[in-house]
Order: sequence, then structure tokens, then C-alpha cells
Amino acid sequence: MSEQGKRVAFVGAGNMARSIIGGMLGKGVPGHHICASDPSDDCLKEAELLGPIHCMQDNASAVSNAEIIVLAVKPQVMGSVVSELAPVIAERCPVIISIAAGITVASIQEWLGHAAPVVRCMPNTPALLGAGATALFASTAVTAVQQSNAEDIMSAIGITRWVETELLLDAVTALSGSGPAYFFLLIEAMAEAGEKLGLDADLSRELSIATARGAALMAAEGDVPVAELRRRVTSPGGTTAAALAAFSDGGFEDLVDTAMSAAHQRAAELAQEMG
Repeated sequence: MSEQGKRVAFVGAGNMARSIIGGMLGKGVPGHHICASDPSDDCLKEAELLGPIHCMQDNASAVSNAEIIVLAVKPQVMGSVVSELAPVIAERCPVIISIAAGITVASIQEWLGHAAPVVRCMPNTPALLGAGATALFASTAVTAVQQSNAEDIMSAIGITRWVETELLLDAVTALSGSGPAYFFLLIEAMAEAGEKLGLDADLSRELSIATARGAALMAAEGDVPVAELRRRVTSPGGTTAAALAAFSDGGFEDLVDTAMSAAHQRAAELAQEMG
């Protein structure tokens, strides 16, 4: 990883930050190059269990010598946290990586008081298992090397893809950011329907989860388009065809579009509110 020789500071040591740190350590980044700060003793204790990293409660001390700063605090406190860090990093030019939803590049730069190099990231919760999907956007101040460093860090928790405009992060939020909940809802619905058909509750849940896992693996690991996979499992006049027809008659595709549009609109609203 190209950031192995860089000093990386995590401001915030919650679940997502610890997942990234764990992924970095697993890919060979030396622990003494990683620092994490958090006001919570419990979070810092959990972070210390990951490996020989530096942990502390003072954010300013954590970022004082860092070349890469990962902002992993809640969006509601981002303004105050970044404003307090501004004097510490004013004379240097570390790349700022933000994983906070709804906080724009412009807001971070305003709080810092200059056009700092900022990379915004939109990871999702499967990142906690190293199976995440993260979209990234780089401000114009970010160098090619800094962009590569940011990608290496976020790739420690799953796939990474860049978007060309910051506004597209709202679409990413609607798709992969909120997306795990859509699949959880489908699993819940399938399990409940299985119970109504007479299956034991635990068995119905296990079969629903295993089916979702297997379908995702087939879609991810093969070179066959998902539409073709669907066609292959759908025999004319068979049980799957009957179920898919019911989905279509109920407006399934339109409902997905409506739901994602609602998530997209709310993401844009939150960005304005947080800014």
C-alpha cells in the first residue's frame, strides 16, 4: 500500500474507523504509523486491541505530525472538531479524508480556513466486515499521490470507486450507502412470508439469509450479467416466474426507483442542513 510510509491519524475511533484501521494493519501498514483519537475510553480500548497503534483523547496531538487525516466523527460535531484542528494543521498540507455523511468539501475547507486537499468518502456498513463499497470524491487541491493514498486506505474495507462530481455522492448514498437496509428488509420480508407458508421461524430466517448470500456471490464472482442470472433461474411457467410476475404486477421496479429517489433527495437535504 502506498501509504505504508505515511503517518495516518484517525479523528474518531468508532466502528468504521476501527474497521479501516484493522484493514490497514491486515494489509501490512505498520501500527506505529497509525494514530487514533477519541474522547471515549471504550473506543480507544477497542482500537488498542487491533494492534500496536497510538491512541489518545486529544485530537490536536493525534494530527500534529500526520500526513493523512481521517475524519471519522459524527456529522453533528464535525464543525467544532475541524475548527479546533485548523490552527494545528494550518502550516502544513495533509490530505483530509472525511467519511462523514452529508458534510461537503466546502464546509470542511471553510472550517479549516483554507482550500485544503479534501477527499470525501461514502462507505457502507458491510465495511465493518471488510466487504464494503466506498465511493470517493477528490477536491481540486488533492494531488495524484494523495488521491492514491486515500484509495489505498479505503480499499482496506472493500471496493473503492471514484465519482467525478461531489453531487454524485448523494446518488451513492441512495444506492450503496443506504442499500444494505434494502436487502435487510427483503430478507425480513422473505423470512416472514416463509413463516406464513408453514416454515419454522429460525429455519425461514436461515434460508432467507443463505439465499441472499448465495445470490450475491453469484452476482459478484461470475462474469454473467445479473439479468441473465435471473433468466437462468426463471423457467417459463414455473414457480420463480410466478413470483417475479407478482413482483412486477405490484410495481416492484417503480417502488425501488421511488425509494432510492427519496433517499437521494434526503441526502441532498442533509448536506444543506449539515453545511
